Amino acid sequence: MAQSPENAARPPVALVTGSSRGLGRGIALELAHAGFSVAIHYSSNESAARETISLCETVAKQAEAVPGRRFEAFRCDLSDQAQRHALVEDVFGSFGEVDALVNNAGMGPRARADILDASEESFEELMRTNVQGPFFLTQGVSRRWMTSLAGCPLPGGRKVVFVTSISAETASVNRGDYCMSKAALSMAAKLWAARLAPEGIQSYEVRPGIMFTDMTSGVKAKYDALIAQGLVPQGRWGTSEDVGKAIRVLLEGAFPFSAGGVFDVDGGFHISRL
Repeated sequence: MAQSPENAARPPVALVTGSSRGLGRGIALELAHAGFSVAIHYSSNESAARETISLCETVAKQAEAVPGRRFEAFRCDLSDQAQRHALVEDVFGSFGEVDALVNNAGMGPRARADILDASEESFEELMRTNVQGPFFLTQGVSRRWMTSLAGCPLPGGRKVVFVTSISAETASVNRGDYCMSKAALSMAAKLWAARLAPEGIQSYEVRPGIMFTDMTSGVKAKYDALIAQGLVPQGRWGTSEDVGKAIRVLLEGAFPFSAGGVFDVDGGFHISRL
């Protein structure tokens, strides 16, 4: 990754939420390969976060050497205001600066339910975690950026990525709370893109499709059959590596005039077909 001379001494720093496992781990590994320092966020599984650190360190040793690169884990319940505030303070305090925020963390419903039977408790939990958390985390990080005079080693400056889902536009009546949370997060991505672009900060939305993670392991047989029937034009599950590669090129400045852009990583699922 090319860096400007004044920032050549330090690697770029990315905070990737939900990076102890799943898509977030794939994102962290891709950024480690690209020369980033990564703040690895987790909500409860510290051992998984430590494993991500170990994997990032291994990848970093195999990639081009970048002096000063570090990987560190931070625990936070993103639905909790005080913990979000502490996360921002801790990450900036540890790394000195944050150059990119990847809002990846999220959760599915604890139990899928037809919307005729859905509970308000599940709805509220998903909205707090999947929408309120990343929205106000972005606010906290952006406020720090507005008062910072530090240079940014990323081409084109600081960046924010919101990882949403095909569920932002695809209705699933047995998990309506999840679909609504992702639709709201998609709007959050647009709002922050509009607010931050005049400040020289680019914000994007990455929209994964049917991805093979622990969140979807319980419905693997169902989606195996649907994919075999042609649901996904490219004919396979998506992977965390697919999402990581998309986010890497966004952070590296490959789309400098695409603030608010929606990038589908879904094997063509979004294509309207007859």
